[in-house]
Amino acid sequence: MNSRVFSLVFTLTFTLTNTLSAQVKKSEISLDDIYVDGLFQSQGVDNIRSLNDGKHFSILEEGKRISAYSYESGRFTSTLMDLSTLPEAPFTAIHEYELSPDESNILLVTKPEKIYRYSFSASYYIFNRKTNSLQALSPYGKQRLATFSPDGKKVAFVRNNNLFIKNLETSNEVQATFDGKATKIINGAPDWVYEEEFGFTRAFDWSPDSRKIAYYHFDERAVKEMDLTIYNSLYPSHYDYKYPKAGERNSVVTIHLLDIESNKDIMVYTGSETDQYIPRIKWTFDPSVLSITRLNRLQNHLEILHADAGTGQSKIVYQETEDKYISEATDDMITYLGNGRDFIIMSERDGWRHLYLYNFQTGTISPVTTGRYDIDKLIGYDRKTGKIYFTSHERSPLNLDVYSITTDGRNKTRLTSHKGWNEAVFSKTYRYFINTWSDINTPPVTTLNDSEGHLIRTLQDNRELKTRMQDKGFSNVDFFSVQPPGEDTLFGYILKPPGFDPARAYPLFMYVYGGPESQNVKDEYLSRMPWFQLLAQKGFVVACVDNRGTDARGEAFRKSTYMQLGRLETEDQLFVARYLGAKPWIDKERIGIFGWSYGGFMSLSCLFKGDDIFKMAIAVAPVTNWRFYDTIYTERFMRTPAGNPEGYDHNSPVFFTDMTKGKLLLIHGMADDNVHLQNSAELIKSLVFNNKQFDMQFYPNLDHSIHGGNATLHLYTRMTRFIEGNL
Repeated sequence: MNSRVFSLVFTLTFTLTNTLSAQVKKSEISLDDIYVDGLFQSQGVDNIRSLNDGKHFSILEEGKRISAYSYESGRFTSTLMDLSTLPEAPFTAIHEYELSPDESNILLVTKPEKIYRYSFSASYYIFNRKTNSLQALSPYGKQRLATFSPDGKKVAFVRNNNLFIKNLETSNEVQATFDGKATKIINGAPDWVYEEEFGFTRAFDWSPDSRKIAYYHFDERAVKEMDLTIYNSLYPSHYDYKYPKAGERNSVVTIHLLDIESNKDIMVYTGSETDQYIPRIKWTFDPSVLSITRLNRLQNHLEILHADAGTGQSKIVYQETEDKYISEATDDMITYLGNGRDFIIMSERDGWRHLYLYNFQTGTISPVTTGRYDIDKLIGYDRKTGKIYFTSHERSPLNLDVYSITTDGRNKTRLTSHKGWNEAVFSKTYRYFINTWSDINTPPVTTLNDSEGHLIRTLQDNRELKTRMQDKGFSNVDFFSVQPPGEDTLFGYILKPPGFDPARAYPLFMYVYGGPESQNVKDEYLSRMPWFQLLAQKGFVVACVDNRGTDARGEAFRKSTYMQLGRLETEDQLFVARYLGAKPWIDKERIGIFGWSYGGFMSLSCLFKGDDIFKMAIAVAPVTNWRFYDTIYTERFMRTPAGNPEGYDHNSPVFFTDMTKGKLLLIHGMADDNVHLQNSAELIKSLVFNNKQFDMQFYPNLDHSIHGGNATLHLYTRMTRFIEGNL
């Protein structure tokens, strides 16, 4: 090579090297990228509603318009409503919407005000598509849970803990219940603990013929109150609400049937025992039969009742008992087929979560799905074809796929091909489904598919996000497994720093949740991953492991932590920390752990009982004493404090602060209505008593999510600096 060419090559190489170096520096992830600019938020296709013809769907666009699109072509077909055509509208954005059964009216939800995790009050409006007119649902204050009757002629809603019915033909509003009163009686909506732990907000249901409403009546007068201090004025205000702690009294729950025409109200007979749970009600296809799911307080005996809508009398048509507990009752636990004799029930009767066909006339039951894997959820049942659509972990606990199967257990077909995590929403006719797929290194891809799973069109591929992830230097996340002696294999994921050098010893940062029936290690794009990528760029190895008690591994694995929440989970996390700490590329003297809620509880347990394995821990909104948490959740897994005192006290971090030697950052929202500030306050008292130094960060007026204003950025800045300074 002559000197001239060499000089040119050297100059180009030097320039390119410096340019690439500058780009690498420029591409590093910042907290502002994640929590201010939202650079790594994935895009999806949200608020989709299938229209009646099954060929079109509607979508809310920019909070202003509700538009219809063709499933087949993806093309816009019509505007169902547009705020710009209603200049006199008393609101500027639509929060949610519901089409009437004949699609002639649209129920609009505006100006929501949060109540608890899922519930809110709002101003509702009825938009008439024929007349292009808008009217308030009610002029007497905000409403809750408004929904059309099946014939579309009425809307039922809750206000001030009472049930109301609006006749859309006459504009008449009728109050159906009158005893509702804050912190005393609730009609048509759940109390705090039912909403949080049974996961529903609308506690009433129209009969199929629109003639009756079945509704919950909560008498919470005997439930003790929690007081939250809100710092919003010269003298702070107080918010009181009913919160039943483990072993304490619950609301007395009854089910009522309201006849719309006669205004006659009867109470359904659900047994003489009032200290029980009714996690679900639903009408069968027969308007004279209401289905009621009943659980005893220990939640290990499940019964399905059928109630006569005329008399309120009921009979048990199905029951099962577990040694430990019945997994959480959900909307898809029971699906009626509409033939007057069968329903599909999800059960763990063979040790795995599967679907069964049950004939409630003859009492015969037969499996629909079988095998050593768990069903995740039942998506729907097509009455025309007799096909059931569901998701399951058949390929792997880390994967989720969409399947179809007939009720006799034949013709099972996997409808999704991409290995990873798949979730589907079907059209009303089950001709199409919208599938959202991702894996741990790929953000969500949303596609339109036919009922056989064939791809029709990609709706959203997050291409810009993928490019941004590459530009910002995201590293690939890998899965690993480890098997403690004599125990089941544990699955985990691990993220190593860019340019990983196995000859170096890196600090290890572990993330944990670990609660019963949860799952963090799955082949799905994770919302917290950008922060983990930032930590990896700062030189930390990040790892997460699902311990015993978590989901998708069968009943024995899932329920192994019964009566001793935290014991086996902590043992597993400590085993994995030692396992990874023994790797030559991990500095075993620099291992930290972080978790939120149940994960905060786990972080504390690992720090306090970890035999000096962990140099530091961050616990956000942790349960520190199981006696402080609610009845439904805690007793499902622990029974009552009186029945299991050692299980409560031997696994509550508040009693083990004297054992800690590592650094601790304790974080809590001061208006947390779920895991109360009391948990951290009692932990602080114990730490001080044992002369243990620690750091803390409290957020006034913020709840369990510690979200709002600048809080998220502040929180993650605080945690990042603590990790850098102590690990």
